[in-house]
Amino acid sequence: MLKPDELTINNIRKELEKISQEMLSLISKYNLSATTQLDVIDMAKEKITHKEDYIRFLELSLEGRIYGDAAAAIENRESQRPEATRH
Repeated sequence: MLKPDELTINNIRKELEKISQEMLSLISKYNLSATTQLDVIDMAKEKITHKEDYIRFLELSLEGRIYGDAAAAIENRESQRPEATRH
């Protein structure tokens, strides 16, 4: 996890990419093919047979959500700043 002073859009994107790659690996390993986001948890519960993989799946889901929310907050804050003060 990134430290608070490391929360930048670029760092968050890098973390989300790592999370996505690990999540895709689990999706492939257990042949998860839910049609909606709400189905994913039920499908994972049913198909992921190793407890450690299931826990990691849930961790990745939560981390992705947290980083997504953080990125949205940063982008929202940046969009509200006057143009001259943006970096």
